[in-house]
Amino acid sequence: MDSFRTRLLLSMPFVVIGLILTRAPFMMTSVAPSNPWADGPLKLVTTPQFETEKTDIFTSGATHMALLHNSILRGYNSIYHQAPMVLETDKADFVGYCLTWFKFVKSHHDDEENTLFPKIEKLLKDNSIFGETHKEHESFLTGLADFEKYLSGLKTPADLSGQELLRIMKWFQEPFEQHFHREIATISKFSNHPNAPKPGTPESNAAAATFKAWGKSTVTKAGMTDAVPFFLLNIDRTAEDGMWANWPPMPAPIKWGLINLAGAWHSGWWRFSSCDAAGQPQELWAYRAVEKNTSRDQEAKA
Repeated sequence: MDSFRTRLLLSMPFVVIGLILTRAPFMMTSVAPSNPWADGPLKLVTTPQFETEKTDIFTSGATHMALLHNSILRGYNSIYHQAPMVLETDKADFVGYCLTWFKFVKSHHDDEENTLFPKIEKLLKDNSIFGETHKEHESFLTGLADFEKYLSGLKTPADLSGQELLRIMKWFQEPFEQHFHREIATISKFSNHPNAPKPGTPESNAAAATFKAWGKSTVTKAGMTDAVPFFLLNIDRTAEDGMWANWPPMPAPIKWGLINLAGAWHSGWWRFSSCDAAGQPQELWAYRAVEKNTSRDQEAKA
């Protein structure tokens, strides 16, 4: 008996690991997009570094912000395209995916306002530089709150109306898109600010460290088992000629773990993501699910 109990205890970790791996995103099938994908209706941001080839701290900082913004924009677009056609059996997971998008956006906004912007203002000794950005934030926050209120207020996921969700999204779509582009342009221009630190100075190094530290923390603080996988599974590693194939910079095993181990917790949600576990654009799940459902119906009638 003791021997059996010992073998059972020793085998448990492998059973748990096996179960986790069966739910990991890398186990999900992926096919290239053949229908409208997550590069619209909201236009993705061209990174300043790709556009200008500059490498100063503000161009680099704005570039990393643009890459984060593009993950959010692909998230919006993936929801927009799939909302009207999501199957009843997928609604619970889709609602979870949508609420994770909201959580990611809201956390990103709050972290900018409370952490990043004050640090940049202090660095440039100028409290006026984010005046327009604050107004842009206000322009879509009400619509964003309505998005969350509708989804959280559903009595059951079956009550989800894709058309109603689209109506809410379209209400704040324009100011949301404008802000996510304009903020990148705003930060890029700080390299021309009269108080911008000169390259190689302690102030410049401190500014670079600020952007780097904020970039590392802003996603993880939103949620390790939901926001982080959402972020990573909406990064297109083929974008801009593959320039960002290894972004964000981190050891490959850690990135793999964040996508596949942390992502296994809510595995059903990530079917709706715009990219697969390898960062390749994939056919949005709702198109595939409808096609499979149609094929089954046709076979049943045959």
